[in-house]
Amino acid sequence: MGMEPQVSPVLRRAAAYAWRLIAVGVAVYGIFVVLGRFHEIGIALFLGLVATALLRPVADLLARRLPRGLAVGMTLIGSFVLGLGVLALVGEAVAGESERLVREFREGLGSIETWLERPPFRLDPGVLTDLQSRIGAYLGSHRSMLLSTAVSGVGQVVKVLTVLVLAVFCSVFFIHSGDRHWAWFCAQLPVTARERWRVGGRAAWRTFTGYTHGIVLVAGTNAILVGLALYFLGVPLAVPLALLEFVAAFVPLIGSPIALAVAAVVALAAKGPLVAALVVALIVVIGQIEGHVLHPLVMSWAVRLHPVVVAVSVIAGAIAAGVVGAIVAVPLVSVVWSVHLALRGPRGAG
Repeated sequence: MGMEPQVSPVLRRAAAYAWRLIAVGVAVYGIFVVLGRFHEIGIALFLGLVATALLRPVADLLARRLPRGLAVGMTLIGSFVLGLGVLALVGEAVAGESERLVREFREGLGSIETWLERPPFRLDPGVLTDLQSRIGAYLGSHRSMLLSTAVSGVGQVVKVLTVLVLAVFCSVFFIHSGDRHWAWFCAQLPVTARERWRVGGRAAWRTFTGYTHGIVLVAGTNAILVGLALYFLGVPLAVPLALLEFVAAFVPLIGSPIALAVAAVVALAAKGPLVAALVVALIVVIGQIEGHVLHPLVMSWAVRLHPVVVAVSVIAGAIAAGVVGAIVAVPLVSVVWSVHLALRGPRGAG
């Protein structure tokens, strides 16, 4: 009888990893398909968990002296009033500035076009004119679609309000007794699986809360640094640009540079190339602070991910679900990886 061919250990190991990767890919695809069908519910649950991560420590502190229900109610009402106050202050500062921001941005783009047409680049003006005409033609040919999108804005507002109401509703129960709900869920599982789910749940919540606290710290710090720098440089619209930086910082790696690039274009239009160059230098400085100080701090509270993993996660999330996917991708990957590490350890091995 002939001997069976020997399979290389490397090939055997690669095949073992390959089918596992295929299984994980199919599972992730299935998750995104489900979330795509019920993305409003997914967003509401995500926002409810974010609110719980931020507000539960406050509710726990108040619950030491007050009944739990009253502490949760005071926490939610206080955060709602504080949020409305902040929005009122920001809205008053930003009111009437949106048109000016768009105008300054367009003037900045015009300055960049003029600069590109001069030495050493000597870009053909016809290229830029052709690009603008193509954009105009696209908008003209899709005007009906854009108008229909604008008309359907009322429906979008209703969806947003529905998501926010569901998020608040979920956060009330999560803050009040989320741990008891999780304990009840684990108690319904087979006895052999309960401990692993408890360990995984603790690791997931610890990572999610750490990431949430950290990313809010990063966004707030970036916004303050950008606002102060733009103010002292004399760049107009410092408050709207700082607000843009705060929102953009929730998309790791790419959000903050995009917001600062908008600030650089506005600075170019309003203050000239020297101030714009200083804003570009600000992009580098804030990027270094964020990359070497703030994000390591965030990941020390959560799970440290390689920058390549973060970048791929953000891009994949953006492709799958747009801006929301880009925001949710990194905390989702962090939670999954932390659960894997917890279950691989001695506590989760049993």
